[in-house]
Amino acid sequence: MKKTFALFVVCMLVVGLLAGCGGGDKKPEAGKPAVQSVKMILATGGTAGTYYPFGGAIAQIWNSKIPGMNVTAQATGASVENVKLVNKKDAELAIVQSDTVDFAFKGIESFKTGKQDKMMGIAVLYPEVIQVVVRADSGINSIADLKGKKVGVGAPGSGTEANFRQLLDVYGLDYNALKPQYLSFSESAEQFKDKNIDAFIVVAGTPNSAIMDIGAQHALKILPVPADMATKLFAKYPFLAPVKIPANTYKGITADVETVAVMAVLIVNPEVKEDVVYNLTKALFDNQENLGKAHNKGKELKLETATKGLSIPFHPGAVKYYKEKGIMK
Repeated sequence: MKKTFALFVVCMLVVGLLAGCGGGDKKPEAGKPAVQSVKMILATGGTAGTYYPFGGAIAQIWNSKIPGMNVTAQATGASVENVKLVNKKDAELAIVQSDTVDFAFKGIESFKTGKQDKMMGIAVLYPEVIQVVVRADSGINSIADLKGKKVGVGAPGSGTEANFRQLLDVYGLDYNALKPQYLSFSESAEQFKDKNIDAFIVVAGTPNSAIMDIGAQHALKILPVPADMATKLFAKYPFLAPVKIPANTYKGITADVETVAVMAVLIVNPEVKEDVVYNLTKALFDNQENLGKAHNKGKELKLETATKGLSIPFHPGAVKYYKEKGIMK
């Protein structure tokens, strides 16, 4: 009987030791709160575009560097759809163009049926450069020289077409002064090769493959947007930002070209908690080098330009980080 009782005591001691060594659910250390799991959707773009793989690279940084973070990059129809997804809380985060955000906030262009303003900024990611292409021997040296010319202005109602109208506006021109051709990038490129149009606009990262393709066969120029006209643009269209196309980005263009850009930006639903957005912002910039290795556009992410070219308010969590870094006052 004594042996049985002794055996029972030993067994109970062993069970107690196992429980104390983690046999049950792991409890947080004294004084340390349990890590809370945060699940969010990052709306991006089509799988063949830039937003989707870049968004995937950002999500991977967040998930690996922030305890408890679980962000899924979701393929979408890009900027306009992304704004709507964030406003409806179908996605907490999204990558969008800065002009699309501005249009949504004001209820204009693609959002004439009603404002979509339930969103705030986290960071400006990289420029999508406004590039107006002409032949090197065309005699066209300025946006003003496009008067009377056939110009591929982008698909009707597109962001590209809106950007071209903004350029014309500060030069005191409108479509009555030229011959607009409503063409996509690829259609404009083909028409330009066949000399059916005199110029065309592309809004994209540099170098752009369509422009490179044409430049391999024809000598090109990209029209500059000089400082005085750029200042007028920024005053009227605050979602635009200055940018420089470096020399030799395209064949035969041996000097830097001053122009402007809309920006790819990261937005968030305002109801996401301040500490969560702070951690997202901090992890994004603390790991910029790794992001650049994962995707080329990550190399263009800069803390110095993270708040430039976005016309909507920044989320308090992002503001807290930028104030710590001296980017905001």
